[in-house]
Amino acid sequence: MKISEVPNDTGITEGGREIRYAVDEAGRYSPVGSTGWEPVNIANSLAWEKIQQEVAAMTIAIKNGRFSPLAYYMALNQMDAALLAGYVGISRWRVRLHLKPFFFRRLNDKTLARYATLFNISPDDLRRGKLLPPSYPPILTEPSR
Repeated sequence: MKISEVPNDTGITEGGREIRYAVDEAGRYSPVGSTGWEPVNIANSLAWEKIQQEVAAMTIAIKNGRFSPLAYYMALNQMDAALLAGYVGISRWRVRLHLKPFFFRRLNDKTLARYATLFNISPDDLRRGKLLPPSYPPILTEPSR
């Protein structure tokens, strides 16, 4: 695709720009700013709808006492237990235990703070089960170790 052919359809970036690579006059690939491309925008919209459905289902499951609030934030941030374990430096099996309300209520302050820092929520709010409204895309805070 040539630089003049790079699509600029309005999309999920809401005025932001994405980098696309196109061929310049000299035949080399060069980065070009683009506001979006309709097929990509449609795919991204469908993906976000699916994520919103998963988050809504997880909200109901948490209110029914089947999962701890960690499950909500994992769904919101598109994580599985292995990924969350890597971010907070805890083994996967412990993260899986913490997804159960029984074990989550017994978390020590240090472990709870690790989760809270990552999900950008106060430890007290996380312990109380406060579910922050989703922002798309969600913003994670890299924990300091």
